[in-house]
Amino acid sequence: MARIEKWYEKVGDCSDVVCSTRVRLARNLRSYPFPAHASGKQKEEIAAKIREALLSGNSILADTFSYLPLENLTEEEAVSLVERHIVSPEFISDRRGKAILISADESVSIMINEEDHLRIQILREGLSLKGAAEMADRIDTLLGESLDFAFDSEFGFLTQCPTNLGTGMRASVMLHLPALIENGAMSRISNNLSKLGLTLRGTYGEGTQVVGGLYQLSNQITLGLSETEAVANLNAIASQLIEEERRARKEMSASIVLQDKIDRAAGVMKSAKLLSANEFMELLSYLRFGLSTGILHGVREEELNTLSVRVQPATLMAREGRSMDQNERDILRATLTREICAKIKE
Repeated sequence: MARIEKWYEKVGDCSDVVCSTRVRLARNLRSYPFPAHASGKQKEEIAAKIREALLSGNSILADTFSYLPLENLTEEEAVSLVERHIVSPEFISDRRGKAILISADESVSIMINEEDHLRIQILREGLSLKGAAEMADRIDTLLGESLDFAFDSEFGFLTQCPTNLGTGMRASVMLHLPALIENGAMSRISNNLSKLGLTLRGTYGEGTQVVGGLYQLSNQITLGLSETEAVANLNAIASQLIEEERRARKEMSASIVLQDKIDRAAGVMKSAKLLSANEFMELLSYLRFGLSTGILHGVREEELNTLSVRVQPATLMAREGRSMDQNERDILRATLTREICAKIKE
C-alpha cells in the first residue's frame, strides 16, 4: 500500500511566512446537554452518532477516516496529537468519553466531546483559508444530513462558550514572524489587530507561549458575520502581515549581526549531538529566515516542515514506540536534524 503524504509534508501559498491554515467549526447535537454536563452514557451515544454520520455517509471521504477513542491511546500518542496541532491541549487533559475521527493525511479531523459535541477541523499547508473553509463546509453539510445540530434563528449555531455563538467558526493562520519580532513591532501589531476583531495567540493556541517565532492569527468574532466575511477579513489582514514581515526581512537581511545568527544556527543544526525541543525550534526559526532571504540554500521547506513535526518530544516517542528520557530524545532529535541539515549551504 502506497504511503499517504501528510498535509504538513507539503508547502503552499506564501509558505515563506505562513506555515499552515486552520478552519474549525463547533457544532452540538440538539437533544443532548453540552459535554461539560453530559453523562458518560450520553457521551458514548454522541460519539456513536457522529461516527455513524461520517463513516456511513455516501461521501468518498468516509473511506479515508480512522476512529480513535482517546482512552485507547498511550500518553505519547495523545500528546503527539497536540504537537501536530490536530487537537487542543485541553482535549487530552481528560480523555474519558472522547474520540477523534481523522483522515489519513491528517488534514481533516473531528474532535468529539471536547468543549462542544464535535469540532470539525481542516488543516492546510500555506495560506489556504478559502480552500479550508470550503472543505469544512462540505464536512459540515455531510454530517448535517443525519445529525440535528443545535441552531437558533437569532443566535445561530449554539455552543457551550458564548464567544463561539453564530457561525461557530474559528479560522487561523500560523505565521512565522521572526523579523517583526526582531524589530520590536509585535506589540503594536497585536494592539491594532484586537481593534479589528482578530487576535494573535501562542504557537499551540490560547494561553500558550510563542515558540520559534510562530504565532496563530485568528478571528475573534463569530456572531454577526458570515463565515465568508470572517474568512475574507482574516485573509486580508494575514496578507498585510505577510508583506510587512517580508519587508522587514529584506531590510534586516544585510545586517551582519543577523547573518551571524543565521550562520551560527545552521552550524549548530549541522553538527549538534544534543538538541532540546525548544532549542531546535529557535534554531529552526533562523534557518527558515535564512532560506527565505537567500542567505542559506540546499534544504527544501517541506523537509523542514516534516522535521519540525517529527522531532517533537511525544511524537518522537510515539514513532519509536517506547518511552524515552530527555537525554535520549535530545540525542535522537539531533541525529534526525543533522541528516536533513547536512545539505545546507551558506
